Amino acid sequence: MPPLLLCLRPARALPLRSQAPIIAKYQPPLCLRWTPRRHITADEKPLPEKEGDGPGPNQAQLPHVSEEAAAMGAVTGEGGPDIEKEGTPVLEVLDRDAKAEEKKPEVLKDKSESKIPNGSRSFSTMSRRRADVAMTIPQDSALESQGHIFGLPDLPIPARAHLKHRYEPVVQQVTGLIMKSGKLGVAQRNTAMILNHLRTASPPTVNPNKPLVPGAPPASQLPLNPVLYMTIAIDSVAPLFRIRSQRGAAGGGVALQIPVPLTARQRRRQAFMWILDAASKRRTRGSGRGTFAQKVAEELIAVIEGRSGVWDRRGGIHKLGVAARSNLNFKRRR
Repeated sequence: MPPLLLCLRPARALPLRSQAPIIAKYQPPLCLRWTPRRHITADEKPLPEKEGDGPGPNQAQLPHVSEEAAAMGAVTGEGGPDIEKEGTPVLEVLDRDAKAEEKKPEVLKDKSESKIPNGSRSFSTMSRRRADVAMTIPQDSALESQGHIFGLPDLPIPARAHLKHRYEPVVQQVTGLIMKSGKLGVAQRNTAMILNHLRTASPPTVNPNKPLVPGAPPASQLPLNPVLYMTIAIDSVAPLFRIRSQRGAAGGGVALQIPVPLTARQRRRQAFMWILDAASKRRTRGSGRGTFAQKVAEELIAVIEGRSGVWDRRGGIHKLGVAARSNLNFKRRR
């Protein structure tokens, strides 16, 4: 039977030794640490002995920037700054400071002995006066274009030089009519493709029964200028007027046909809308995003050659307008 454990019996004394506290060495942060620098003293590296009474080789004072530039200009022959007229108002500083007056350099002591008139100073704050600068400007500076890769534009600047009006009026109007859903980039690309097709196409053959606008160049020269090519094609089939129907003007509820003249921009718009309508009915050849531009370009060539149906639409409008020319004096009832 194991003996009973008596918890109330006094425990045997055990020797306990106190452990010395561990003190961590303090390390400053990296931003506060500094590496000891080795200073060279006179005992380790003595200064060289100077010759005579002048300053040593390491004690000579460097010349001023202006003095150094003047010395270099005298050597090279290009001419340096004029120390007599340029610099800072040192004399004014010396007049205000008595201590600086005693320590001023020998150059200023020689200058102070000379007589200087009142209201002037030997050192000016301006490098050159405006009169001197004006004298250095060449008389023919308007003819020179220094600093420009290309020559300056002639004045007055033409209206076409504006950023928003840098394209031809016809090209800008055609681009706006081609544009859909506000996609101007797509419209500009299609216009460029149309002009490229007109430029690379063979010269057209003009139909004498469908004459072009007066003053048009020969057909063989049209591909050389695609913008003029497109302009002549649009202006040749542009109607001179439109027909407006006035309801009840003829009496008995019958509409009266009244011709209304159009401006140049309105005429071109109507003609190009007819060309777009005729081009949309053309047969598509091939695939890709250039098919639309190809069909429009082929329709423009057909207009020049007199094979397009746009000529018939223009002729029908003109015939109706000539028949209704007696209605031009009709006035609306208010």
